[in-house]
Amino acid sequence: MAATHTKGRLSDVLPPLIFGTATFNYQYNKDPFELDTTGLVQRALEYGIRAFDTSPYYGPSEEILGEALDTDFVRNNVPRKDFHLITKVGRISSDEFDYSKEWVRQSVQRSLQRLKTSYLDLVYCHDVEFVSEEEVMEAVQELRRIRDEEGTIKHIGISGYPLPVLCSIAHRVLRETGEPLDAVMSYANFTLQNSLLATSGIKELKAAGVDVVLNASPLGMGLLRREGVPVGSMGNWHPSSDGLRNAVKRASDFCDRHDEKLEVVAIRYALEQWLGIGSTVGSRGDPASGVAWQRESNEQVGGSRLGVSVMGVSKASELEKTMQVWRSILDGLEDGQETAIRAGRWKRDHEWSLNRRKAIEILADGINEHLDEYIDYTWDSPGPGFVNKRGRKEDGKGLTPANEPWLTPAASPQADELPSPDEAALPLR
Repeated sequence: MAATHTKGRLSDVLPPLIFGTATFNYQYNKDPFELDTTGLVQRALEYGIRAFDTSPYYGPSEEILGEALDTDFVRNNVPRKDFHLITKVGRISSDEFDYSKEWVRQSVQRSLQRLKTSYLDLVYCHDVEFVSEEEVMEAVQELRRIRDEEGTIKHIGISGYPLPVLCSIAHRVLRETGEPLDAVMSYANFTLQNSLLATSGIKELKAAGVDVVLNASPLGMGLLRREGVPVGSMGNWHPSSDGLRNAVKRASDFCDRHDEKLEVVAIRYALEQWLGIGSTVGSRGDPASGVAWQRESNEQVGGSRLGVSVMGVSKASELEKTMQVWRSILDGLEDGQETAIRAGRWKRDHEWSLNRRKAIEILADGINEHLDEYIDYTWDSPGPGFVNKRGRKEDGKGLTPANEPWLTPAASPQADELPSPDEAALPLR
């Protein structure tokens, strides 16, 4: 299954919008197998999305994504070289982590099989704050060995929540190996409620030589929603405090009074602001155009690096709304008016986008007033008393691998045809 690939710089090829598939999981949906994941992935590809993020920890997500990509539609329309597959190693369950070389090798091979691919474009060490830095170093070095000797990995990074931990590990990797990480994915650290990734994270990660810093979970793992935190089959798992949840409820009520939804404001704010703020650690990959089968290059939206975001959805309606927002954000970039005219869209889409950006910024100020003392508040990760139940034996070897917890699913039903622009009635917000 080995393949030979030239590494290159991740920032030259990674798209600025990545489809996150943590939603293909029991944590966010009571039964992810009921989702039309094949149709969802097909629509995402039609809209121009060319990168998908998953993990073995996300329940059946890898298998579901692999099945959704293993269709005649994908093979006939989007060659494997034209999209990016991103996964992770190390996290097994909520209280089990294994960063040993043996487990990393096994995990990578399993991901290749589940995703039905000969190579992975980017592999993270998943939630690095739950293990020691020494364990992370072992995993990073093994991933690099696989990259260099087997060619089944192109790029390597780390992911997690506490920024001080992410920065410390990034510096240590550079200091001890002489090679910086290709990517660091931080989640819930650049949102309406928390801007620490922008105010302190970027500077430190750039100093550690990190090529791309990705912002994931613009809704703070579902916190910034009118309905409140998501409750799936795993129950009320979100780590936010009652005080923060109450502050978010007040912010949501404020949005309601101004005929807005908190999640709509939060998504647009994070995607749009990070596109610029995260540009110094962003990428020049082609953005998703948001219009079915209408490709758009990085040069068409200014040619500069753009901050990279990871956005997860569960339904076609959520995807369509997200892509409408994304299209409007792109219209507001430097060459937005010319791009809109060339594409046959309304010549004033650029002006509309800039006006919407200003409105979102005003709403964000009002939301911050209600969040008050919870601005930049973070929760502990790991929580108090955490113990890794999959520790090391005295001989230093990892514990016996657990039995496979997830069966490989059948593909979900084939997607319906994407409606024509005349049939789409959702408002562009």
